[in-house]
Amino acid sequence: MTQPPFPAHPPYGTPDAPRVAVRGEALLEVDPEIARIGVTVTARGTDRRTTLDDLTRRNTAALDLLRSYGDAVENLRTGTFTLTPELTRHGRAERVRSHHGSVHITAELNDFTALGELATRLADLELTRVDGPWWALRPDSPVHAEARRRAVQEAVTRARAYAEALGTLLDALVELADPGAEDAAPYGPPPGARMAFAGARGAEPDDAPVLDLEPQRQTVTAQVNARFTMRPPQL
Repeated sequence: MTQPPFPAHPPYGTPDAPRVAVRGEALLEVDPEIARIGVTVTARGTDRRTTLDDLTRRNTAALDLLRSYGDAVENLRTGTFTLTPELTRHGRAERVRSHHGSVHITAELNDFTALGELATRLADLELTRVDGPWWALRPDSPVHAEARRRAVQEAVTRARAYAEALGTLLDALVELADPGAEDAAPYGPPPGARMAFAGARGAEPDDAPVLDLEPQRQTVTAQVNARFTMRPPQL
């Protein structure tokens, strides 16, 4: 019978190799890296083509304004588009009373000094609504890696303290895992403050007030479960 190249470790500690299990945690508070805003342009009219033309014009105006801020808007995408007829509620025959149209746009900004001005200029456009901002870190932000690194360091420090309390030393790392790694839940939307504006008419850019928006600091947490073996203590 072929022997395994390494001795198998039992799933529990033994007197010759006692185990210690700990959890390392880290919490960081940092400034956000991006801010997301949602822009919804709408149109309504009795004629379908006229409603669609109005919606197209307002959507173009919103996109042109967003693009005019250059690199400050690092991500721009169009979401849902709807054009829905509203039917009359009375009478035997169904008749179209009006048409409702909307287009939703999402923008990500990295320049927070331009955010307040852009938000109010968008909200001042005709039949345009602005939601947000939602402050966030980028998915590949180094802050996430730093939090995980600190959580691992905390786990090692805690395990070493237990070993020292017994008058011994850590011997080897047995396991390192995220809590609930087997059935991790998807991440939810980033937390952040929210504002909402609805523009009813157009205005010159100089007429729109400038909001002073204070970025909301982001809380980044990390947890790790770790198991170590210790040298047998003299009890």
